[in-house]
Amino acid sequence: MNRAWGYISALTVALLFGVWFSLDKTLLGYLHPFALAALTYLIASAFLFLVNFSPLRERILEFINRKSDVENYITRKEYFILFLTAVFGSTIAPALYLNGLFRITAVNAALLANVEIIFIIILGILFLKERVVKRDVLGFAFLFVGAIFLSTNNLQNLSFNQSLFGSLLVISASFFWSMDTILSKFLSHKRNIIFVTALKTLIGGSILFIISLIMGLSFTLPLDKVPLLLFIGLVCLSFSLPLIYYAIRIIGSTRTGSIFSLASLFGAITAFFVLGEPLTLSQLSFGILMIAGVYILYTGEK
Repeated sequence: MNRAWGYISALTVALLFGVWFSLDKTLLGYLHPFALAALTYLIASAFLFLVNFSPLRERILEFINRKSDVENYITRKEYFILFLTAVFGSTIAPALYLNGLFRITAVNAALLANVEIIFIIILGILFLKERVVKRDVLGFAFLFVGAIFLSTNNLQNLSFNQSLFGSLLVISASFFWSMDTILSKFLSHKRNIIFVTALKTLIGGSILFIISLIMGLSFTLPLDKVPLLLFIGLVCLSFSLPLIYYAIRIIGSTRTGSIFSLASLFGAITAFFVLGEPLTLSQLSFGILMIAGVYILYTGEK
């Protein structure tokens, strides 16, 4: 049952990030990518610290840490790793992604983010020595093929043409998010992952906030858009980050990262319904192929 919760957590993260990826497109019409990322992460940090110092913390930790071998103490080395994950995943990656999203459609950005699968699988096998069996390869292949065809519009858009720079920024962001996922493996067994994620978002958001101030960026947002910003920070980001650590703890970085690729499908669907961007039958078909890949990974794991 614990394993099932690991997969459910990874799927939930994919859903929340997919929604976040697309909804950010609306706010980029009012805020610079750096300013938007700074506000989003600082809002998430404030909420997570509030939960960490509330009576809810022990109830939440008791639930997510059951049947898990966890550690209370965070070493100096692990604080350094935490800082690196904040720089990679909460500073560089969102800054690159939002700058790329500003230049291309939300659907394309969401689908291009699938290249993170490649980075995570390679890094997970090389550096974490995560075990991969024959059945896993089929699941990874389904996820990989679906990602390739979704990202290139059935291999018809192999050259990125006018949106080359934006596409490269999104791909670069995916690499730094994959580094974040791999390094998070070393922090996933900490008991208080609420504090870990709160500190991580505070570091990332603060760095982006300082950069935004130096650049003289505006943080002004129309009042009718504030609820959307709060939803992204309080729900999409605050809930997903602790779940990432939990999923990595239970099913590993490689599987978590591969399942996370479904964020592109959820992002494309959100962009279709919320932003009115096109979503084709082909995109849905390859999305289903990726879901099949997740199923193979789940049923094949001992």
